[in-house]
Amino acid sequence: MDPDAERTRLAEADSGERAWRAWGPYLSERAWGTVREDYSEWGTAWDYFPHDHARSRTYRWNEDGMAGICDDLQTFCFALGLWNGKDPIIKERMFGMGGDRGNHGEDVKEYWWYLDSTPTHSWMRWRYHYPQAEFPYTELDVENGRRGRNEPEYELVDTGVFDDDRYWMVEVAYAKASPTDMCVKIIAENRGPDPATLHVLPTLWFRNTWSWGLPGHDYVPTIRGKDTSLVAEHRSLGRLVLTGDGSPQPLCCDNETNAERLWGKPGRSRYPKDGINDHVVHGAATVNPAGEGTKGALHYLLAAAPGERVEIRLRLALATPDPNSEADAGVSADAAPAVGAGSATRKRPRLRARLTGTADLGAEFERVMADRRAEADAYFADMVPAGTPPEEAEIVRQAVAGLMWGKQFFHFDVRRWLEGDPASEPPAPGRRHGRNSAWWHMNCRDIISMPDPWEYPWYAAWDLAFHCVTIARVDPTFAKEQLLLLLREWYMHPNGQIPAYEWAFGDVNPPVHAWAALRVFELDGGTDFDFLERVMHKLLLNFTWWVNRKDLRGNNLFEGGFLGLDNVGPFDRSAALPVAGVLEQSDGTAWMAMYALNLLDMSLLLAIHDAVYQDIAVKFFEHFAYIAGAAYYHDLWNDADAFFYDVLRLDGGEAVPLKVRSVVGLLPLAATTIVSSATLARLPELAERIHWFLTKRPEYGDVVGSKRVRDGDELRLLSMVGPDQLVRILRRMLSPGEFLSDFGLRTLSRSHAEHPYTVNLAGTDFTVEYEPGESTSGVFGGNSNWRGPIWFPVNFLLIEALRRYGSFFGSDLLVEYPMGSGQRRSLTEVADDLSRRLIALFRDDADGRRPVFGAQQLFQRDPAWHDLLPFYEYFHGDSGAGLGASHQTGWTALVVDLIMQLREPRPGRPER
Repeated sequence: MDPDAERTRLAEADSGERAWRAWGPYLSERAWGTVREDYSEWGTAWDYFPHDHARSRTYRWNEDGMAGICDDLQTFCFALGLWNGKDPIIKERMFGMGGDRGNHGEDVKEYWWYLDSTPTHSWMRWRYHYPQAEFPYTELDVENGRRGRNEPEYELVDTGVFDDDRYWMVEVAYAKASPTDMCVKIIAENRGPDPATLHVLPTLWFRNTWSWGLPGHDYVPTIRGKDTSLVAEHRSLGRLVLTGDGSPQPLCCDNETNAERLWGKPGRSRYPKDGINDHVVHGAATVNPAGEGTKGALHYLLAAAPGERVEIRLRLALATPDPNSEADAGVSADAAPAVGAGSATRKRPRLRARLTGTADLGAEFERVMADRRAEADAYFADMVPAGTPPEEAEIVRQAVAGLMWGKQFFHFDVRRWLEGDPASEPPAPGRRHGRNSAWWHMNCRDIISMPDPWEYPWYAAWDLAFHCVTIARVDPTFAKEQLLLLLREWYMHPNGQIPAYEWAFGDVNPPVHAWAALRVFELDGGTDFDFLERVMHKLLLNFTWWVNRKDLRGNNLFEGGFLGLDNVGPFDRSAALPVAGVLEQSDGTAWMAMYALNLLDMSLLLAIHDAVYQDIAVKFFEHFAYIAGAAYYHDLWNDADAFFYDVLRLDGGEAVPLKVRSVVGLLPLAATTIVSSATLARLPELAERIHWFLTKRPEYGDVVGSKRVRDGDELRLLSMVGPDQLVRILRRMLSPGEFLSDFGLRTLSRSHAEHPYTVNLAGTDFTVEYEPGESTSGVFGGNSNWRGPIWFPVNFLLIEALRRYGSFFGSDLLVEYPMGSGQRRSLTEVADDLSRRLIALFRDDADGRRPVFGAQQLFQRDPAWHDLLPFYEYFHGDSGAGLGASHQTGWTALVVDLIMQLREPRPGRPER
């Protein structure tokens, strides 16, 4: 087992020598119900393109499928189809409900897991549990639509379809023999007590880029069935061959909309997109008897006794590409212009074919599968620090797998989208001034790390920043490219705003891009100053946007609005205020203080190589001091309560503190860094300016004045929270009666369970009370899920802050932890324990139960389910049960970094 084999592939991909990243799991789990596919007047995406349409209606902007892969331009797609002989449709994609039907927002109603993936996708595994009884589509839809917010979600397991283990365990494994030669093994195991049959349909198709009426882009590729193979021809891709073992039946139709089924109109093809489905399920004559089209499947019918495993071997390979062609020669008819295409930092390497004859599905196939798995085992064994418990090592591996499978092809030309769907009637005039109309410049066609491939199959700026911190542990090049990508001119708005997410690019996400860039820079070895400089130049524009747009009164207090925390306050902070005035936000101000320190840290690093950056360091040092000081001078800090609050400043001059003890008031802890005397000695201009500032502005001494000596080096703490305030805030944060739970920090103080906070504004009461689980509030569309649950991103930032304070104070500052225990700990020890509490969400407790599974006995007690880890969006504030999106390995994969920090040698993040 060679741990360097995967690193060699990464190096070859980074250098452009071999395109190991060109094929990957870039096919979304859901393309229906997305903004990109929504051409409705009122932005009702889930209604305009529902699940019922997905099997029959061609997508424009991207494709979806199960266990799917595609090339990085999504020219071709490959995914799994299954049919148990009872369902009304072939299972080609995951089913779930949008917010209008789910009783707690969007929710998928299936069970699948990403078990493995190396960063180059040389080895991947995926698992799905498919009921043998008819899938209860209608029951799930009706029951969840009936239930209110005070009732739990109705899940697939609640329907009884898994009783008596009557399901198929389906596992798909991928192993790359070369960048464009993929060995695929499908294993189906009958877990039920009776013999059963299963239809398996490995499916290959081309993304439809030819039917949109674009001049000169009407070329239609072909897929033909031949013996046990599908042979696909594309003028820019070349010849792609899918070969299967055994005796499958090739079936072909066209990736064209079945307009007759959907709207009673003639379609473009006699054998449309759902032709294979209708042929297999109903025996209809809907596949092309000539055996050709733009979509094809190899149809297997498997029979298995109870407990029997049946195996299918496949090989998908690029056989005869144009030797002078490069990967991005395959520009689709609906593609972005070249300036916006592909990687943010480098050109795609040349693709080279390997297969020239019949695909080997015997000894060579098995050797490739065994080698790639062994290399993956060695890579992950070498990645985790020595002494990491096996259970935690497995958490790391599955979390990394979820991140890697979460990389998706994202294509969206907003200007063209605003003009409407060429296949339909012209859009209503109001659409041109509706959702995302101010982002007409945006033109995306890239592989991007998504928060959740089903619930959030689009990028979100602050999610992505957290993803990159963990991704940098395995693929720092991709992490850096991702951070640079959103700062490129075809993403970032000309005014300097970073796009938030597809549903509303103009919403405001927390400014964590600079923080993530620093963490990625350090994890990559701290030597790529070109990356850091590129990031900083763009972030200077974004910081200026924040100052100009979100500090309405010019007093260094910020009114960001949504800021990612779905209405942890008493009213919708992203909507118009219920009274005339300005909401000055503690979290908005803290995010900006942290942003200023991040840019200070960047400029300090860059100033070592270029003295010009000393000027910028001075600017952000002073700007941080002004922002941090403003929180005290303008009463965001409430000294009586020892907490930071939002303040509603009415037009009449009255200030109304919104006394909600929430994560909003804890975030100022994250605005902290340490500057060493060694750094100041190298940067005399900055040292002189700090001395002048503290002499002439002594009122800022609390936020920039603390000093300590460590190992002969004088350290200066820059912090929005002074030493006295720090101790007082921690008494609340580390109290089990408030924020501290067995599984991390709650987002709202538990004290609000007995003492809800209510404020009366303009004759209306607005109330916040502690809700440890799914929100029962209708505020923010019913997604007010920050009123008690545990979220990884803010926990991670607060743990990192404690490590910084711990590095500065050492054993000079001990706090009672937990409050009421009588035990005193250093802040580093507190950070370690909080990390263990978050990791414990996924570990077996003393009774062999994983808190993430909650009360669901099937997952807690059945070995076939118990070791398959879901990485939820957030977690119950008391029990630790997983809540929200079930595959949000994106930022919940921060558990990898927590495990690594606990187990690896410590310098932590170096002082500046």
